Order: sequence, then C-alpha cells, then structure tokens
Amino acid sequence: MADARLATIARECRVQIIRMLTHAGSGHPGGSLSVIDVLVSLFFARLRHDPARPAWADRDRVVLSKGHGVPALYAVMAKARYFDEARLPSLRKLGSPLQGHPDRTALPGIEAATGSLGQGLSIAIGEALGLRLAGSSARVYCVVGDGESQEGQVWEAAMSAPKLGQPAHPLDNLCVIVDYNKIQLDDFVARVLDLEPLVEKWKAFGWAVVEIDGHDFDQIAKALDQAEAIRGRPTVVVAHTVKGKGVSFMENDPAWHGKAPKPAEAVQAIREILGVAPSAWDAHLAADAPTRALVAELVGLGG
Repeated sequence: MADARLATIARECRVQIIRMLTHAGSGHPGGSLSVIDVLVSLFFARLRHDPARPAWADRDRVVLSKGHGVPALYAVMAKARYFDEARLPSLRKLGSPLQGHPDRTALPGIEAATGSLGQGLSIAIGEALGLRLAGSSARVYCVVGDGESQEGQVWEAAMSAPKLGQPAHPLDNLCVIVDYNKIQLDDFVARVLDLEPLVEKWKAFGWAVVEIDGHDFDQIAKALDQAEAIRGRPTVVVAHTVKGKGVSFMENDPAWHGKAPKPAEAVQAIREILGVAPSAWDAHLAADAPTRALVAELVGLGG
C-alpha cells in the first residue's frame, strides 16, 4: 500500500514537471523525471521535516547537488505543502522563487544553492559534520548526478567524508544518492567520460555502498533503511534510473536532457504518465475535469 501511495504521488509530480517546463519553455525534463521517485521516497516516506517550519534545526536535509533537476524538487515540495502548487508554472520566470537552479534565499525549504555541478556533496558533508558536532540526530541526503560525478570536487569530497569526524563524530548521518541515468548534457555518460567501475570506486574510498533500481520504491526504502543502520561511515546509494522516465519519447534520449516540451508534446507526455491509451484519451478527458483543464491550459500556451 505504501508503494502504491508513493507511485501515485510520483505520477502526479511527473505531470507537474511537464507542466512547469512547458510553461517555462526551457529546463531539464530528463533528469527531473529520472530522480522523482527518489525524491518522493525521501519527502513522503523518510525525512523528518515540517513544511510549516522549514528552518527547524533538527530537520533532515536534502541537498540536490544536480541542481538542474530542481523541477522535480519543486514538484515534491509543493505536493508536501511547502508552497502552493499554483506557483509551479512560474518556474524560471523573473521574480519567481522557483529559479532554474535551487536558491535557498528565495524559497524556504531549499537547503543549498546548487547547479554549479560538483559542489553539492561538499556542502552536504559540511552540514553533516556540523550536525554531528552539535549532537543533532538529523540526517543529510545528497542527490548527485552521474555526469556531475565527472567533476573532480565530487571525488575530493568522497575521499574526505569517511575520514572526517573520526573517531568520535563519524559521518554516518550522511547518505549520497547517485541518480545514475547514464546520460549527461548531450550524450551517454560512457561515451563522454565513463564512470565505471562506479560502485568499486566508492567502496575504495571507504563508503558503504548499496546498488538499487531507482524507480523501485521498495528497493529505495530498503536502501535508505540500510543507510540509517550503518555506523562509522557514510553511505552511497547508486540508483540506476532511466532518463525521462515515464515518457516514451523522452526515455533514454540525450536530446531531452535540457529541452522543454512543446504543448502538443506535453499533452502526449501527460497522457503516457497517466497511463491512458490514445483510444481512451478523449473519454478520459471528458470524465476527468482537472486533467481536461490542464490540457486546455497547456494547449493555450501554443497560441
């Protein structure tokens, strides 16, 4: 039942991701759709947090190091009631707190300004160490991209984390999640600069490593359970995902790393996310007023 609830929330968030990006006319659908199941699992089944008190000292933290995937984070935060979902179409608009990369000064609940790739893990390590030294039981989760993991700063941070705080304050309150969707800016990661053997690299640096299907809610939950149970060192979860997950023409295609859908493409994407066959789409719209209104909204963007 818990998995079904999370799957429903993730499906609704995928629809909002498509909506946001279509309104913006720019952004990153592929990596937002690949990471959404992980973020939904964190915010709705794992984190100790309070949307009414985003600065609560003992909250668990999420640092989205792959900041270009922030439409996924905004969709989840809105669903968790950090802010009204009606604000989502303001993504990337001037004056909106929903910037193209996370801005912690503009939107309460954002933990770090990220998007200069490679920096988020260093920030997360600092937060985790600070919490340990303060005697807090809060945990820090850092979501990094696979293309981002070609940055040298990621590996400097990875080398440091298992050693920091030892022996009295080890960073076992830190969990890194790699969104391993195998695609970066304009090509497959293996063709640009192959990360393999990724699991063995993290192990060699002293991390506990768990490898999972990043779209399987049960596997995500068990991996996060393992991370909480491990003592003496941080954990990394290598989550194998699909770029553009849920939309057939976006899945596993580098072209959809940083290209917003046109209105007609958005409508097709939403139909696929909702799991409605083309032959049943008109009947579905006739019976589902919210989806009908959303489709009209998006079609209207095409002039």
